[in-house]
Amino acid sequence: MSMFDLTGKTALVTGCKRGIGKAMAIALAEVGADIIGVSASLEEKGSQIEKEVNALGRKFKAYQCDFADRKALYTFIENMKSDYPQIDVLVNNAGTILRKPAVEHPDEYWDKVIEINLSAQFILSREIGKKMVARKSGKIIFTASLLTYQGGITVPGYAASKGGVGQLTKALANEWAPHGVNVNGIVPGYIATDNTEALRNDEARSRQILDRIPAGRWGEPEDFKGVAVFLASSASDYVHGTLVTVDGGWMGR
Repeated sequence: MSMFDLTGKTALVTGCKRGIGKAMAIALAEVGADIIGVSASLEEKGSQIEKEVNALGRKFKAYQCDFADRKALYTFIENMKSDYPQIDVLVNNAGTILRKPAVEHPDEYWDKVIEINLSAQFILSREIGKKMVARKSGKIIFTASLLTYQGGITVPGYAASKGGVGQLTKALANEWAPHGVNVNGIVPGYIATDNTEALRNDEARSRQILDRIPAGRWGEPEDFKGVAVFLASSASDYVHGTLVTVDGGWMGR
C-alpha cells in the first residue's frame, strides 16, 4: 500500500469547504498529505474541514478567494506560492452552476461560470504546473462533470465550462506527461451536493435520474475518496489525460 502514501506531500484543494472537495481533501489527509484549502467562503480559522484534517494529524492552511475575480485569483496565487513554494498535488474542484434557459441566459451568468469553472482553473494549473514541470513531478486533478460529455438542460455556461475542463485535462497531459506530471480528471455523476439540490427537490426529475443509474442511488461525496487518492499518488504514475467517471454506472447505461 506504500504506493498510495502521501506522507510529506502538500495538496492544494480548491472548493474544499463542503461536498466532493471536502471529501477529497480529507481522503488525501488520511493518507498523509498536508492540505491547503481555498474557497470563496472558507473560514481562515476554525472551519470544519480544518478540524477534521488536524484530527488526522495533518496540517491545514485556509485561504479565501473568489475565483470569479481574476485580480483576487492572482493575489491568492502569489500569497500561496510565497507561503508554500512546493505544491505536490493540485485538485481543481472549485465550481459553480447557474440555471436559466439559453434564450434567457444572461452574459453575467455565462461570464461568471466560465471564469470560475474554466479560466481560473487554467490559470491556477499553469502557475502551479510550471513548477511541477521544472522539477519533473506533480499531480493535477480536475473535477469534470457528466456535462463534459452531455449538454444538460438550462445550464449552457456550465456545460460549456465542463466540456472545456475535459479538453484542458487532455491538453495539459499531452504537454506535461513527458515531464513527469500527471494531469487527469474525475467525472462525478449525480451526487448529493449543493449543486444538485434543485434536481433532488424536483420529484419527477429526481425519479428520472435515479431510474437511469444502475446503482440505484445518488452518489455521495465519500464515493470520491478512493479515486482522489489513486490519482494523487504514485499508484497512477502511468495514467495521463484520463477522465475517470464516478457515476453509479450512468455513462454505461
